[in-house]
Amino acid sequence: MYKILIIEDDNTISSIIEDRLIKWGYLPKKITEFHNVLSDYSNFQPQLILLDINLPFYDGFYWCAKIRELSNVPIIFISSRDGDGDKIRAISQGGDDYIEKPFSMDLLIAKIQAILRRTYAYTDKDLHILQYKDLLLHMDRQLVIYREKEMELTRNEFRILSVLIQNQGNVVSRTRLIKALWDDESFVDDNTLTVNVNRLRKKLVALGLEDYIKTIKGEGYRLL
Repeated sequence: MYKILIIEDDNTISSIIEDRLIKWGYLPKKITEFHNVLSDYSNFQPQLILLDINLPFYDGFYWCAKIRELSNVPIIFISSRDGDGDKIRAISQGGDDYIEKPFSMDLLIAKIQAILRRTYAYTDKDLHILQYKDLLLHMDRQLVIYREKEMELTRNEFRILSVLIQNQGNVVSRTRLIKALWDDESFVDDNTLTVNVNRLRKKLVALGLEDYIKTIKGEGYRLL
């Protein structure tokens, strides 16, 4: 579940955004104290930020610059300012997109989905890495990395995790996973899959990822 930080001082707008994000399966958090936005950012650790420009104490440009000193987290500016100067400044200071008020919630959701896909769902072809949230899977070394910790995987564990990551939290059937493990030299049955999933789970727990692979009864598995 992607965490999205809403930095918007209009409570009506922020509440509407919050409600829609929840319906789409995201985990939103509204800023309520605007004098120390960095504290809320650090505590929440969002995967994306929605940032207004006109804010109490300091404007959105200020907070964007401060956040960029700490992180490359995607930032979408949402503002009633429609001048090219503000849009150029927002992007040049580290914003990833800009949407004008009033805006369609469907458009906002589409922009959020597009940025999250680009940022977290695709393979880095240069580094040969798959990413899901804070978890990295090194494709060449069969190595899973989470918050400075590393763990080597067996071939089967690696194949299971790579398929789950590529599906980004969607359910993957047991049949599909069995096909991913099967090759010309071995035959993988249902019990073999269960054993390998359990071994993979134990390794993820050792990295600090408790209950990271969820069993969907009668369907398959998905990542939380």
